[in-house]
Amino acid sequence: VKYIMNITDVGHLTGDNLGDADLGEDRMEKAARKERKTAWDVAKFYTEAFLTDFEKLNLTKPEKFVKATDHIQEQIILIKRLEERGLTYKTSDGIYFDTLEYEKKTGNKYGELSTLDKIKEGARVEINIEKKNPRDFALWKFSPSTSSGQVRREMEWESIWGRGFPGWHVECSAMSIKYLGSAFDIHVGGEDLRSTHHPNEIAQSEGATGKKFVNYWIHGAFLRVDGGRMGKSLGNTYRIYDLEVKGFSALDLRYFYLSGKYNEPLNFTWESLEASKTALEKLRSLMKSFKNEKERTTLSQEKNNNIEEYRNRFWESVNEDLNTPQALAVLWEMLKSSIPSSDKYDLALSFDEVLGFELNKSPKEVKIPEEIKKLIQKRNRLRKEGKFEEADRIRKGIGEKGFNLGDEKIS
Repeated sequence: VKYIMNITDVGHLTGDNLGDADLGEDRMEKAARKERKTAWDVAKFYTEAFLTDFEKLNLTKPEKFVKATDHIQEQIILIKRLEERGLTYKTSDGIYFDTLEYEKKTGNKYGELSTLDKIKEGARVEINIEKKNPRDFALWKFSPSTSSGQVRREMEWESIWGRGFPGWHVECSAMSIKYLGSAFDIHVGGEDLRSTHHPNEIAQSEGATGKKFVNYWIHGAFLRVDGGRMGKSLGNTYRIYDLEVKGFSALDLRYFYLSGKYNEPLNFTWESLEASKTALEKLRSLMKSFKNEKERTTLSQEKNNNIEEYRNRFWESVNEDLNTPQALAVLWEMLKSSIPSSDKYDLALSFDEVLGFELNKSPKEVKIPEEIKKLIQKRNRLRKEGKFEEADRIRKGIGEKGFNLGDEKIS
């Protein structure tokens, strides 16, 4: 598999998912003002944070991570090719893709992935009156004129149409074509991209190359939190760091993710994460016991058949549209079976090449310093005496030293 992942490190407009994707305020510039950084600093900070968490989750690295800001010229070349094919037009604020002309010239229907039927007049919060059609989208946006009193953007580039920045959709097509060719097999993304972003990618890519762009579009469902949506304004947007502070690991979260199917809603709660942590700890404990048991003996034909059956069932689950909950069920069924421990160990390791729980590694043992042990003992004594304020101060002090305590009822 040739696997490429793009990193959108250039700002786009706040209307991307709320209304007209070509109107609104630039997200990166807005974040930069809020955080008192440059837009470039914001992009660098979140890119590095993403890559750190990517590593912690034990995700398979792509052949390349490719950044939008490193491929501005490729985006300009793609837009120029569309212009030469008569699929663009110019307005006062940018260069736009002409969806009606695309349908006329190629015979393709725009919006083939859309299931929401909302790419039409009136479906957006704002309407750009200069567009020929509401479905048309920006390929290149002109930077605001500084003479009008507006602050100059930090992220902008020179082009044959004037100084500006690329539209939201064009980067994906430009980088895909460069690294994977004009046609490739699998393109993934969130379910929110099905109705607008991905149809736009298809149109501009196939409009430029005349070839079918992608064979399979794979859309992941949104993660829900406590039964509702996740959002900063709701205070329930969590990072890997937030989980670690509460004593969880990124692999606990990975187990939780694999307990649900990628294209079906999954509801995050702290209780569900705790259950995933417990399951992973039990899995590691079993693996340790299997490893320490006697070496393999000669197997009966029946045992050999059972081993192959579990192996086949696991791969059938994976190949059934990545049915990871079913794959986990096969793993646990195998671990509770009567096949020899050494074979359970080997099978589990082979399954883990897909599951990625690092079952071949021993969990790190954390040594608790004597100073912390004494503070814990003192705090427990204060709690028994009912001196909860003093106990709480000690708990906070322990937390500042990098250790977190979980309380149970005291008899």
